[in-house]
Amino acid sequence: MIQARVQDWGRMSRAEREAEYDNRGAVANSAALIDALFAASATRRAESPGGLDQPYGPRERNKVDLFPGADPAAPCLVFLHGGYWQRNGREGFTALMDGVRAHGWTAAVPGYTLAPEATLTEIVAEVHAALDWLADKVAGTVILSGWSAGGHLTAMALHHPRVHAGLAVSGIYELGPLRDTSLNDALRLTDEEVASLSPLRLPPGPKPLALAYGTAELPPFVHDARGLNWHRAAAHAAGPLIPLAGANHFTATDSLRHADGVLTRAALALA
Repeated sequence: MIQARVQDWGRMSRAEREAEYDNRGAVANSAALIDALFAASATRRAESPGGLDQPYGPRERNKVDLFPGADPAAPCLVFLHGGYWQRNGREGFTALMDGVRAHGWTAAVPGYTLAPEATLTEIVAEVHAALDWLADKVAGTVILSGWSAGGHLTAMALHHPRVHAGLAVSGIYELGPLRDTSLNDALRLTDEEVASLSPLRLPPGPKPLALAYGTAELPPFVHDARGLNWHRAAAHAAGPLIPLAGANHFTATDSLRHADGVLTRAALALA
């Protein structure tokens, strides 16, 4: 499956390769959708200022926003933001915690240093450091989740000892094709990183990983989610594939904002 995708990629022009990963270009109202999420998240942060901006490491973006549930033993959803590892920040994604918080869950939203200031290897290490910090801050079951680049980071940190299961949304799980796009100008992926940080190239671990994607997303995101689910199923690793009907890259996480949303229910089931 991976080999077939690489062969298709090799037949594309540079412009076609760029278009394959241009989510903003593919969704006409993407800027408005992002702005609306960021505005809702700013409201949520203003409502719960007590747990914001807690440092887990030495760098500027090494901070966690923590929203404790009423029950200290409640499950915790840890959410990793997207933006091709080089855009956005944790502050814009707080509203996506609404669904699980309606069920009394704790929620945590870590930040991480962006490329090119950090390599992808360093970003993955920072996610692990954030989970280390959270280990003694939350008592309940930890479900790790993320969107887009955060979906990739979810898959890469699933084996952390504090993580019980993962919920990856619209992730990129094969890094090789990115080296042939302008996205790599900041990432500067090495051969070793492509090999060691592509979940589709790694042996699956035993922990459950739910993989969600929008059915209206660009082909690489659909392919990678289905491919990683198949890769894991072949190794008898648990976790459902969740097609989100009609969702594009920027609406794929919408159901996390609702107590009865598809992704909220998936998180509840994983816990």
